[in-house]
Amino acid sequence: MDEAGLAVLFEEQRPHLRAVAYRMLGTHTEADDAVQNAWLRLSGADTAEVANLAGWLTTVVARECLKMLRARRNRREEPLIDTTAELSAGGHDAGDPEAEALLADSIGPALMVVLDSLAPAERLAFVLHDVFAVPFDEIAAILERSPAATRQLTSRARRRVVGATPPRQVDIIRQRQVVQAFLSALRHGDFDGLLAVLDPDVLLRDGGAELVRGARAVGAHALTYSRAARFVRPALVDGTVGLAIVPQGRLIGALGFTFDHGKIAVIELINDPGRLGHVDLAPLRS
Repeated sequence: MDEAGLAVLFEEQRPHLRAVAYRMLGTHTEADDAVQNAWLRLSGADTAEVANLAGWLTTVVARECLKMLRARRNRREEPLIDTTAELSAGGHDAGDPEAEALLADSIGPALMVVLDSLAPAERLAFVLHDVFAVPFDEIAAILERSPAATRQLTSRARRRVVGATPPRQVDIIRQRQVVQAFLSALRHGDFDGLLAVLDPDVLLRDGGAELVRGARAVGAHALTYSRAARFVRPALVDGTVGLAIVPQGRLIGALGFTFDHGKIAVIELINDPGRLGHVDLAPLRS
């Protein structure tokens, strides 16, 4: 593929890559540097054998971030938390897909402070697995550790994060993990992945009316919309983590979730303009 074609594919991945880098590094400036370094790697690499370009780029960005985190720790720098997105959340441009992806996936300055207390490897493992649902074996390759060791590293980081995070933010983190797993399964057409996060008696409603009940029936119904899942972004829906449907940056609908014991118990389809006014595309605040 020529450089122009690669540039188009890279720009499609840029919002996700910036989101990953920002969670890792905590500043937009360093995140942009990591993403730019990934482009330099891509433009000079032989990608003919790369089957999953998105995964390849995520790995490259993660490694760039890991180097920057280790260099920061070696210099014993105090992390500079970039709260620009938090301060400007009320007036963000919902038509900018980059800003939208970054804001919708944000984890807030309170949690960022906790992340800065983690060792670089712990932070990378926690962010990639618990925030972006990257499999342990892929993270292990980045860290040059075994999948089992990587799983233990993530668990240790998770305990530290949960122990130092305000209760509401912990709820948001857990909800985000479930919703991210649901969205990932939906985008990949993964029926078993959907079943893993749905309560066996899950209810799908539209405007309060029951549409479908039961995990297998709801999962099958959800998969009929898998091709449209690329227009879906995490958001706060009535104060709970849900999904916003935003083709070309325009909010046209949302999915509200009710959670029970770490599973999705109710999914509500929302398209009423009044209800959509309560869908917050701004950062998930602590």
